[in-house]
Amino acid sequence: MKNKITDNEVKLEFISKSNNEAFARISIAAFVAQLDPTIEEISDIKTAVSEAVTNAIVHGYEDKLGIVTVICKIHENEVYIEISDNGKGIENVEMAKQPLYTTRPNLERSGMGFTIMESFMDELNVESILGLGTKVTMKKKIKQTEEVEDIPVTLEEALRG
Repeated sequence: MKNKITDNEVKLEFISKSNNEAFARISIAAFVAQLDPTIEEISDIKTAVSEAVTNAIVHGYEDKLGIVTVICKIHENEVYIEISDNGKGIENVEMAKQPLYTTRPNLERSGMGFTIMESFMDELNVESILGLGTKVTMKKKIKQTEEVEDIPVTLEEALRG
Protein backbone atom coordinates (compact mmCIF):
# COMPACT_ATOMS: atom_id res chain seq x y z
CA MET A 1 0.00 0.00 0.00
CA LYS A 2 2.93 2.29 -0.61
CA ASN A 3 2.11 5.86 -1.66
CA LYS A 4 -1.63 5.43 -1.15
CA ILE A 5 -3.72 7.52 1.17
CA THR A 6 -5.51 5.39 3.75
CA ASP A 7 -9.25 5.86 4.18
CA ASN A 8 -9.16 4.32 7.66
CA GLU A 9 -6.68 2.45 9.86
CA VAL A 10 -6.56 0.54 13.13
CA LYS A 11 -3.63 -0.82 15.14
CA LEU A 12 -3.81 -3.53 17.80
CA GLU A 13 -1.03 -4.69 20.10
CA PHE A 14 -1.40 -7.57 22.50
CA ILE A 15 0.59 -10.13 24.46
CA SER A 16 1.36 -13.34 22.59
CA LYS A 17 -1.18 -15.49 24.44
CA SER A 18 -3.26 -17.89 22.38
CA ASN A 19 -6.58 -16.57 23.71
CA ASN A 20 -5.77 -13.18 22.10
CA GLU A 21 -6.03 -14.76 18.64
CA ALA A 22 -9.84 -14.58 18.83
CA PHE A 23 -9.63 -10.93 19.90
CA ALA A 24 -7.53 -10.06 16.84
CA ARG A 25 -9.73 -12.03 14.44
CA ILE A 26 -13.00 -10.50 15.68
CA SER A 27 -11.56 -6.97 15.96
CA ILE A 28 -10.31 -6.97 12.38
CA ALA A 29 -13.60 -8.45 11.14
CA ALA A 30 -15.51 -5.67 12.92
CA PHE A 31 -13.21 -3.02 11.43
CA VAL A 32 -13.55 -4.42 7.89
CA ALA A 33 -17.36 -4.54 8.24
CA GLN A 34 -17.48 -0.86 7.20
CA LEU A 35 -16.83 -2.04 3.61
CA ASP A 36 -19.97 -4.21 3.72
CA PRO A 37 -18.17 -7.45 2.77
CA THR A 38 -19.98 -10.68 2.03
CA ILE A 39 -20.06 -13.36 4.71
CA GLU A 40 -17.52 -15.31 2.65
CA GLU A 41 -15.14 -12.33 2.43
CA ILE A 42 -15.32 -11.68 6.18
CA SER A 43 -14.80 -15.39 6.86
CA ASP A 44 -11.73 -15.40 4.58
CA ILE A 45 -10.22 -12.43 6.42
CA LYS A 46 -10.94 -13.90 9.85
CA THR A 47 -9.32 -17.20 8.85
CA ALA A 48 -6.20 -15.51 7.44
CA VAL A 49 -5.81 -13.26 10.50
CA SER A 50 -6.27 -16.25 12.79
CA GLU A 51 -3.52 -18.19 10.99
CA ALA A 52 -1.07 -15.27 10.98
CA VAL A 53 -1.61 -14.41 14.65
CA THR A 54 -1.38 -18.08 15.67
CA ASN A 55 1.90 -18.40 13.75
CA ALA A 56 3.32 -15.33 15.53
CA ILE A 57 2.35 -16.74 18.93
CA VAL A 58 3.32 -20.39 18.39
CA HIS A 59 6.38 -20.00 16.17
CA GLY A 60 7.58 -16.43 16.72
CA TYR A 61 7.63 -16.51 20.48
CA GLU A 62 7.41 -20.26 21.11
CA ASP A 63 7.17 -20.61 24.89
CA LYS A 64 7.86 -17.01 25.91
CA LEU A 65 5.73 -13.87 25.87
CA GLY A 66 6.12 -11.02 23.44
CA ILE A 67 4.01 -8.47 21.61
CA VAL A 68 2.01 -9.19 18.45
CA THR A 69 1.07 -6.14 16.38
CA VAL A 70 -1.83 -6.09 13.92
CA ILE A 71 -2.34 -3.12 11.61
CA CYS A 72 -5.34 -3.02 9.30
CA LYS A 73 -5.74 -0.32 6.65
CA ILE A 74 -8.59 0.32 4.29
CA HIS A 75 -8.19 2.16 1.00
CA GLU A 76 -11.25 2.34 -1.23
CA ASN A 77 -12.41 -1.29 -1.33
CA GLU A 78 -9.09 -2.93 -0.43
CA VAL A 79 -8.06 -4.25 2.97
CA TYR A 80 -4.38 -4.38 3.96
CA ILE A 81 -3.46 -6.38 7.05
CA GLU A 82 0.00 -6.52 8.59
CA ILE A 83 0.74 -8.89 11.45
CA SER A 84 4.18 -8.74 13.04
CA ASP A 85 6.15 -10.07 15.96
CA ASN A 86 9.59 -9.45 17.40
CA GLY A 87 10.22 -13.14 17.91
CA LYS A 88 12.83 -15.56 16.66
CA GLY A 89 12.18 -15.10 12.92
CA ILE A 90 11.97 -17.70 10.15
CA GLU A 91 15.17 -19.28 8.91
CA ASN A 92 13.85 -20.11 5.42
CA VAL A 93 10.61 -18.34 4.44
CA GLU A 94 10.21 -20.23 1.15
CA MET A 95 10.49 -23.58 2.96
CA ALA A 96 8.09 -22.39 5.67
CA LYS A 97 5.52 -21.51 2.99
CA GLN A 98 5.49 -25.10 1.66
CA PRO A 99 2.29 -27.02 2.50
CA LEU A 100 2.66 -29.40 5.47
CA TYR A 101 6.01 -27.91 6.56
CA THR A 102 6.13 -27.34 10.32
CA THR A 103 8.89 -26.76 12.84
CA ARG A 104 6.65 -27.84 15.73
CA PRO A 105 5.24 -31.31 14.84
CA ASN A 106 5.17 -32.18 18.55
CA LEU A 107 2.34 -29.62 18.94
CA GLU A 108 0.33 -31.32 16.18
CA ARG A 109 0.75 -28.33 13.86
CA SER A 110 -0.55 -28.97 10.33
CA GLY A 111 2.00 -26.86 8.47
CA MET A 112 -0.76 -25.23 6.43
CA GLY A 113 -0.77 -21.69 7.89
CA PHE A 114 0.82 -19.84 4.97
CA THR A 115 -1.05 -22.00 2.44
CA ILE A 116 -4.34 -21.09 4.09
CA MET A 117 -3.44 -17.38 4.16
CA GLU A 118 -2.52 -17.46 0.46
CA SER A 119 -5.75 -19.21 -0.51
CA PHE A 120 -8.03 -16.83 1.42
CA MET A 121 -6.33 -13.54 0.57
CA ASP A 122 -5.46 -11.93 -2.77
CA GLU A 123 -1.84 -11.27 -1.82
CA LEU A 124 0.54 -12.55 0.85
CA ASN A 125 4.04 -11.33 1.62
CA VAL A 126 6.28 -12.68 4.38
CA GLU A 127 9.40 -10.87 5.60
CA SER A 128 11.51 -12.34 8.36
CA ILE A 129 14.91 -11.78 9.95
CA LEU A 130 16.36 -14.36 12.33
CA GLY A 131 16.40 -13.02 15.86
CA LEU A 132 14.35 -9.93 14.97
CA GLY A 133 10.93 -11.25 13.98
CA THR A 134 8.47 -11.72 11.18
CA LYS A 135 6.00 -9.51 9.32
CA VAL A 136 3.13 -10.99 7.33
CA THR A 137 1.34 -8.60 4.98
CA MET A 138 -1.93 -9.58 3.32
CA LYS A 139 -4.29 -7.81 0.94
CA LYS A 140 -7.86 -8.54 -0.06
CA LYS A 141 -10.13 -6.65 -2.41
CA ILE A 142 -13.72 -6.48 -1.23
CA LYS A 143 -16.09 -6.85 -4.15
CA GLN A 144 -18.58 -4.04 -4.29
CA THR A 145 -22.10 -5.43 -4.39
CA GLU A 146 -24.38 -3.84 -6.92
CA GLU A 147 -27.69 -2.41 -5.81
CA VAL A 148 -30.58 -4.71 -6.65
CA GLU A 149 -33.26 -2.96 -8.68
CA ASP A 150 -36.78 -2.95 -7.33
CA ILE A 151 -38.59 -6.03 -8.58
CA PRO A 152 -42.10 -5.32 -9.93
CA VAL A 153 -44.73 -6.49 -7.47
CA THR A 154 -47.74 -6.84 -9.77
CA LEU A 155 -48.24 -8.01 -13.35
CA GLU A 156 -49.26 -4.47 -14.28
CA GLU A 157 -46.00 -3.05 -12.90
CA ALA A 158 -44.03 -5.73 -14.73
CA LEU A 159 -45.68 -4.89 -18.04
CA ARG A 160 -45.01 -1.17 -17.59
CA GLY A 161 -41.33 -2.08 -17.23
